[in-house]
Amino acid sequence: MSPLSERIQEYLPLLVTGLWQTVAVTLISLVLASALGLMWALMRSSGSRWMSLPARYIVEFLRGIPILVVLFYIYFVMPEVGLDLTAFQAGVMGLALTYSCYIGETFRGGIEAVDRGQIEAAKSIGMKHGKMMRRIVLPQAFRIALPPYGNNMVMLLKDSSQVSVISVAELTMQGKMLASSTFDNMTVFTMVAALYLCLTIPLNFLMRRVELKMGAAT
Repeated sequence: MSPLSERIQEYLPLLVTGLWQTVAVTLISLVLASALGLMWALMRSSGSRWMSLPARYIVEFLRGIPILVVLFYIYFVMPEVGLDLTAFQAGVMGLALTYSCYIGETFRGGIEAVDRGQIEAAKSIGMKHGKMMRRIVLPQAFRIALPPYGNNMVMLLKDSSQVSVISVAELTMQGKMLASSTFDNMTVFTMVAALYLCLTIPLNFLMRRVELKMGAAT
């Protein structure tokens, strides 16, 4: 067995441990960001200033702050006011808050792209707003928003590496620790890049298949 193969076999278990942590951070953050993003989108599309303006200000505020600053604030500042979170929890919260804004704008774009004639027709037959959104607007909006939503998923997966700055032992953090202890930077970070590709390439392929299937169904 060559020295390179031996090093790969030695490094792989530790990096795979970080890979699973990356998957966990990404999935939990995505669920929370999608729920919050849908709420921002519905508030901004409600037609009520009392709902749309707060959502707009929150979205613009969070989009204007770098994600690293959001992570630092949650992890280092919030304990001073009584909210003491683990590094994993702080990382998930920071990613979810930041990406809820981008996902919210994606959903809002989908909602606003729905044919206004269908909305007016629903109103004309007395359909209530909530029922109209569930049965007419949101199903079409989700279909329209799917391609950019898929891009948001991939970007969130890659940006999960940012949580390494608050000591979450995900893939990038494990790679940095391994490289610092072995000084084998080329092998370690090539493996890190390859493991990220093992996640992003299938995810891109899956989203493309879903888009084609939904497009064929319309």
